[in-house]
Amino acid sequence: MLILQAANLKTIPGIAHGFFGRTGGVSTGIYASLNCGPGSGDQRENVLENRRRVAQALGGAALVTMGQIHSPKVMTVTAPWPIGETAADDDKFIPLGDAMVSATPGIALGILAADCAPVLLADADARVIGAAHAGWKGALTGVLEATLAAMEQLGARRARIAAAIGPCIAQANYEVGPEFLARFASEDAGSAKYFVPSGRAGHHRFDLGSFVADRLRHAGVDRIERLNTCTYAQDADFFSFRRTTHRGEKDYGREISAIVLT
Repeated sequence: MLILQAANLKTIPGIAHGFFGRTGGVSTGIYASLNCGPGSGDQRENVLENRRRVAQALGGAALVTMGQIHSPKVMTVTAPWPIGETAADDDKFIPLGDAMVSATPGIALGILAADCAPVLLADADARVIGAAHAGWKGALTGVLEATLAAMEQLGARRARIAAAIGPCIAQANYEVGPEFLARFASEDAGSAKYFVPSGRAGHHRFDLGSFVADRLRHAGVDRIERLNTCTYAQDADFFSFRRTTHRGEKDYGREISAIVLT
């Protein structure tokens, strides 16, 4: 099982975390092997077992994830919820949104991703944690700032928060069209520095990791660590939506990143 950790979170007592890769699970085929996404077309029993293994690796925590919708919506978690045995159960139990915060021990906040940036956060003094799904849309529309504000509601302070940005698609593999660049230019006047020409007319390559890090920094977080690991380039280690699209595959797995107060 591939589990990456950030030094700035690993040194905090009473907190466990991990950026899990795609190995060490029971799924097969295009989902091999630690696919933790109930929204994929994988067999439900495999997803449940994979998630059980992740929870076990985090000390037996109750693992929760949201129905991610690329939004700035944040939920304060005080009790876990199940994902159930069927997709209909997901509709019944799983809240929609893209970030969670908590001050309740034993609940692992999980972020599913397959190119987007998972961000794990912690204030050691306040004993408050957070987890955010930062794709380009969520990051641009304020999911990170909303997560920090929700952590503050639980007693955290931005000056104390440590943030870690997990594996995501690197700039070299993230080509975007002119409409993408235009949207960023209209909403963030300083966004040009995150784009470089791709060599194809009207197209650029976008630096998602740097954009996410700068949004955190501008919001008042100084202790930021990036793992600088590309999900697209490392086929054996990570799922990638873009790689799947380029290959014409019918679906893709989701890796998980999670943090818990022990």
